[in-house]
Amino acid sequence: MSQGGAAAPEAAKPQDQGWAWMVLLAAVLLQGLTLGFPSCIGVFFTDLQHEFQASNSETSWFPSIMVAVLHGGGPLCSILVKRFGCRFAVMLGGLLSGVGMVSSSFCKSISQLYLTAGLITGLGSCFSFQAGVTVLGYYFVRWRTLANAMASTGVSLGFTLWPLLSQYLLDEMGWRNTFLIFGGILLNCCVCGAIMRPVQLASGSPPQSPKTAEEPGRRAEGALLSNGASSPHPELQQQTRRTACLQVLQKYLAFDIFCQNKGYQIYTIGVTWMMMGFALPHVYLVPYAIQNGVEERRAALLISVIGFINIFIRPLTGLLSGHRVFTGRRIYLFSLAVLLCGLSNFICVISAEFNVLIIYCVILSIAMSGVGALTFQVLMDVVEMDRFSSALGLFTILESITLLIGPPLTGLLVDITSDFHYVFYNSSFFLISAALFIGLSFCALEKKTKLKESSKVPLDKPSIYQYNETPTEPQPESQSPPAVMYITSI
Repeated sequence: MSQGGAAAPEAAKPQDQGWAWMVLLAAVLLQGLTLGFPSCIGVFFTDLQHEFQASNSETSWFPSIMVAVLHGGGPLCSILVKRFGCRFAVMLGGLLSGVGMVSSSFCKSISQLYLTAGLITGLGSCFSFQAGVTVLGYYFVRWRTLANAMASTGVSLGFTLWPLLSQYLLDEMGWRNTFLIFGGILLNCCVCGAIMRPVQLASGSPPQSPKTAEEPGRRAEGALLSNGASSPHPELQQQTRRTACLQVLQKYLAFDIFCQNKGYQIYTIGVTWMMMGFALPHVYLVPYAIQNGVEERRAALLISVIGFINIFIRPLTGLLSGHRVFTGRRIYLFSLAVLLCGLSNFICVISAEFNVLIIYCVILSIAMSGVGALTFQVLMDVVEMDRFSSALGLFTILESITLLIGPPLTGLLVDITSDFHYVFYNSSFFLISAALFIGLSFCALEKKTKLKESSKVPLDKPSIYQYNETPTEPQPESQSPPAVMYITSI
């Protein structure tokens, strides 16, 4: 089904101009409302603990579920976009996000908050964000790279504004009324979705023909029906069902690439391990500062500092990494950024004074900008572009698992020891070990490849067994944008 869903296709509109820039503005707002939103959860951490008499571990499950679902719902969003179109997915996501936060304001226990704010709001944010990124591929061809870079500034704006707004509303009217207001604010995702009208290519044909859009599972289902009509054998039907499941898994979760491509295998394992510690400062920095005597408004300002610096550093890092000097070396830049993230956590261990925490936030933000700008660029370098979408599906699913369990496990450690320093020790351990694993493994893989080349032992499939970075060029105007792509951002 084309992106327009069941509705009749509209007249062809020129891309890269006119309404496309309104769609880009809506995408900026969407990323601020969705990816930027979890940054404010730490502001409510202490109040939620007191309200529900919950431990650090129990309270941290709430933001963990939200972030994990936001990242891990990519394949589900992909299917939704393919079947109903980007506009529908964005508006459905906005509705779910709003309903989730409004319901959260009436919760009587922390476990109810897991369902409403964690699962429902997280899933809604996933639909809105990833469908909003996908629609940019239809509206922009020549300026697609610029459009995606500009849209990503919405995340940094969200990181800057959400914590400040949260602290102000929390002081004025409490967390329940604040969550109620947040539900209304997140409903603006529906307005952004309404702006994203279905678009056709300039040639007048839909971005994706119905034949091309047909899912492997649906084709296998047709085969199953035809086989079932002609043969009563249940084993044949069961075999066809297995084939359908394997086709769907291969399309959305690239296990075959994971088994064959050593570079993708190393990178996916390293990033998955890294995520165990990457989100910890966002969850625990504000309660850590408050516990050490920092005034609540100033504690909320710490997260805003991280977001504000990201606005400028992330695009700059993206442009710098695209220079030809770094061709073939982006993986090492990524490892360096992760290593800096891990080392910066020791600043919090040294002192919890506000001025020291500001220095920590500045250094952490610079390192995070590098991680955020390079994560998916490196993935594009490691995996062939015709399989990027399915490789990204497995990548986001695995990282969402560690994003889910990392903060609660660390919270349990804090509950046992009554020492918030273990948050930053844990974060440093996972980040530093992941950086060393990725950097040293790729270095060893590169040396192994050079040794094979020098000994003139040909590889049957060099792109499968070695890290082979190729510069990504903009697609020509005649080429259609990817039909479905689910993208997350860190």
